Amino acid sequence: MKKTLIKIGVVVVMLAIITFVILNMANFSSGYRAGVPIKVSHKGVLFKTWEGELNIGGLTNSGQGAIPTTWAFSIPTDNEQVRIDIEEAIKTGKRVKLSYDEKYVKFFWKGDTKYFVTDVEILE
Repeated sequence: MKKTLIKIGVVVVMLAIITFVILNMANFSSGYRAGVPIKVSHKGVLFKTWEGELNIGGLTNSGQGAIPTTWAFSIPTDNEQVRIDIEEAIKTGKRVKLSYDEKYVKFFWKGDTKYFVTDVEILE
């Protein structure tokens, strides 16, 4: 009985460590995208997250004609400066270069996407 409890405890601790690493440290990819930000919103019912869209330019053909290409991203709630910089670019209509980390898994309490913007560079 005691050995079974120890095994269960080890499994629980390992799962907790793996979950922590996936949520906070592990990235599937990192990179950047450039374009004009067109939206930032604070959304959610129970867990409020900051979400945005970037018009990366170009058009995509569909059955309904040509539509602009956009990229959806999330803004970490602890990174207030990123949100402020994106909002400023929206007000002025300037292009930005957004650096991001792509996570392995999307968790609803962190954001609507797997892409989390980490830095904003306003382009001239």
